[in-house]
Amino acid sequence: MPTYTYRREDGTTFEVQQKITEDPLEECPETGQNVERIITGNAGVIFKGEGFHVNDYDEHGPADDADDGDE
Repeated sequence: MPTYTYRREDGTTFEVQQKITEDPLEECPETGQNVERIITGNAGVIFKGEGFHVNDYDEHGPADDADDGDE
């Protein structure tokens, strides 16, 4: 279930876990202030390290250390 960030009228923010199919909140459940859902830098998927493109398949094909079945 994704976590959404909302900004209250006073500028403070809070996070809520909601189903993707749920409508966005219109008011803060704690204060009753009007809110808007904001886009944050949180990515749903984060790739760390060298990544698949560098060590698996780039414009040169499979990586040198990949097992190509020639044994």
